[in-house]
Amino acid sequence: MMPLQFTIHRAQPVDIPQIVAIERAAFVDPWDERTIREALAFYPETFFVARNSGDLAGFVAGGLEDTGEELYGHIMNLAVAPEYRRRGVGQHLIRRLEQEYAILGASGVQLEVRVTNTGAQEFYRRLGYQEVFQIAAYYANEEDALVMMKWFRF
Repeated sequence: MMPLQFTIHRAQPVDIPQIVAIERAAFVDPWDERTIREALAFYPETFFVARNSGDLAGFVAGGLEDTGEELYGHIMNLAVAPEYRRRGVGQHLIRRLEQEYAILGASGVQLEVRVTNTGAQEFYRRLGYQEVFQIAAYYANEEDALVMMKWFRF
């Protein structure tokens, strides 16, 4: 397997068709194109793509949330094209998003993952995320979500 020579940059509207294709390949309940376009429009500074020699290898979409007491990042979506999985793309996308959140003043990052998706849970644990609580019937199929959080230490 050849090493990847990928770059990470902010997503652009021109990336949306490839993002949609990766999203559909990755999830049983994928975001539709409209949702992806809205995420990019609302959060352009925290929506990143990874490219390898022109191919879109993956993306991460996040938002910044202010509770009034605390500012934190929210990872809304992460997907990697099947041919690029287990090659560091997802980890690099998450690290880039975390860096942006820290620059913007967030104290940590939150995400939701299906309780049955133990592979994703382990991926996030390796990156320093901890389980904080569950949300009942969070997903369209009534599956529970596990909320995971990573706090920044400055």
